[in-house]
Amino acid sequence: MLQVQSLGGLVAFIGVCWLISENRQGFPWRLVIAGLFLQVILAAVFLTVPAIRDSLQVLNGAVTALQNATGKATSFVFGYAGGGSPPFVVTDPNALVSIAFGILPLVIVMSALSALLWHWRILPLIVQGFAFVLERTMRIGGALGFGAAANIFLGMTESPLLIRPYLERLTRSELFALFACGLSNVAGTVMVIYAAMLGNAIPGAIGHILVASVLSLPASILLAKIMIPGDEATSADPGRDALYRSSMDAVTRGTEDGMRMYLSIIAMLIAVTALVALANAMLGTLSVDGAPLTFERLAGWVFAPIAYLMGIPYEESVKAGSLLGIKTVLNEFIAYQTLASVPAEDLAPRSRLIMLYGLCGFANLASVGILIAGMSALVPSRKDEIVGLALKSLIPGTLATCMTGAVVGLLTTG
Repeated sequence: MLQVQSLGGLVAFIGVCWLISENRQGFPWRLVIAGLFLQVILAAVFLTVPAIRDSLQVLNGAVTALQNATGKATSFVFGYAGGGSPPFVVTDPNALVSIAFGILPLVIVMSALSALLWHWRILPLIVQGFAFVLERTMRIGGALGFGAAANIFLGMTESPLLIRPYLERLTRSELFALFACGLSNVAGTVMVIYAAMLGNAIPGAIGHILVASVLSLPASILLAKIMIPGDEATSADPGRDALYRSSMDAVTRGTEDGMRMYLSIIAMLIAVTALVALANAMLGTLSVDGAPLTFERLAGWVFAPIAYLMGIPYEESVKAGSLLGIKTVLNEFIAYQTLASVPAEDLAPRSRLIMLYGLCGFANLASVGILIAGMSALVPSRKDEIVGLALKSLIPGTLATCMTGAVVGLLTTG
């Protein structure tokens, strides 16, 4: 029954995009079938083939190594606030856990490491491989294929840099699809943080997060192409230009980029947490079903149907819907934080896995603003077009991760 829900969800998510399409008669049948086939086949390979599924578990060792290395650095710089030995008797170990000094510095390390791997041409080779698959199966242009595939490791504003010479020439449909891909993925720099947060709640979290980024690419492209159809393809052979002059330049600039992201996340967490607390204080004056009204409860009711269509059992759909609402209105960081703390009796293991995939994307209101600012700086001549498309891309960006969650629900049992 739950698998039927997931199958119905796939149809429903595609149907929603068709209903709001700019050209309902131009439904891209071939691209949709190819995209669905690619997504389901990749999910089946990653989740059901024992050798590949087990190989993803090896990534947990890499996460642990990165955490330990970062811990040595933070304890050296911040002392016990960063994980070092405290100069007093500890009665509650959890009281020493610091997001700012103990968890988030991993962003800086990952940013520097990612830049180094990019300069050494390791990540570009992987991106080119995924781009080739997308271009051949979905018949998209080289510029969109490479820009979309780069989102697996880079952020939504960094990946367009790799195809900057072609941004002026991208069709409206291709630009919209590029935006949707950016919003339906998370950057490699934060994957490890999310995996560390979810490690105790979901086994092998890092492998699932990486797979989620891969699976959401065909989904976001097919949904975007349904909403704004277009057969034109911008040919290109991007990715040849070097982003960094040397290994040291890569480490330096990667560290600087990571520091900006680190400070941005801290500021965002402070502002958003305070705003939610204020909202809950005001909503709490109202009572529904004998309990104070909260933002989380409202989000749960609004997004529960979407969670249900992903394959979440009815009795768990409000809790799962709350996570989707937090992710869309606030961000995926807070949503994953909340998922990690959900009691075991509130969400079954299968539901947790589906939600890990469904939350794995930057599709939220703040990210749309970042996308508009970043892309307008890269292509100022298309600023008006970018503003209109960016907000609209929130729909396929959100539904793409929900489709990925539904595909996982289709292939997994309770």
